[in-house]
Amino acid sequence: MIGGGMMGEALLSRLVVEQVYLPDDMVVSEPQVKRQEFLAQQYGVQVTGENRLAANAIEVLFLAIKPQVFEQVAVSLSAHDRHPATLVISILAGTPLKTLESAFPGQPVIRAMPNTPAAVGAGITAIAAGQHAQAHHLELARRILETVGEVVEVPESMMDAVTGLSGSGPGYVALMIEALADGGVAAGLPRAIAMKLALQTVRGTAQLLQEEGIHPGELKDRVTSPGGTTIAGIAALEKSGFRSAVIEAVRAAWMRSKELGQKS
Repeated sequence: MIGGGMMGEALLSRLVVEQVYLPDDMVVSEPQVKRQEFLAQQYGVQVTGENRLAANAIEVLFLAIKPQVFEQVAVSLSAHDRHPATLVISILAGTPLKTLESAFPGQPVIRAMPNTPAAVGAGITAIAAGQHAQAHHLELARRILETVGEVVEVPESMMDAVTGLSGSGPGYVALMIEALADGGVAAGLPRAIAMKLALQTVRGTAQLLQEEGIHPGELKDRVTSPGGTTIAGIAALEKSGFRSAVIEAVRAAWMRSKELGQKS
């Protein structure tokens, strides 16, 4: 693994817990010494500050770095240090397969877009396969990424939309939860209670929709009685353009992802 930041650690921790790989079988390249020490102590994995040592991976080379440093990192990964059959999995936002494949010619490459709930094993990751990736590579990528949540396969042309929805979505949901809690405080609730109510309301609603397999509109209708409180709140949301604001947030993030990809 190149990069031992939040998302890298999320995957690392789940791989260790679920014993997909043994700690001795994993090498993490991370430039910050304190971070190296933490990862080694916490997970028992091998750590290094040299990318080329991690590039010796036989089965999987996982890229968990910022897109801005990709070129620099790619240069440090000499072809002589790499096994040509090693699967490369990248979680670099806005970095297209053509850019990744030019840095790893002939190697199977899979582009992935996870989201931050991966840190607690509740994420969702979209994957898109490069031209050299075969069915067994996709199966391996799924086995790895399912340790942090669900996995869906999409054409690469949809990855920017995935980024705008699920990749950036936790930020929108966090903002909504904060706003719900603020509304509770405005209505007279103590902050701690308002936040607890907001968190569990969002969590429980998502769980209910998922387990019962119903459309969100159906659930909305179930809890909306004539002349009641919920319809009054929904009318206020619609008046303020809530639905349009969320749609435009996804579109804005989608467009920004496309822009980043064009610069790669």
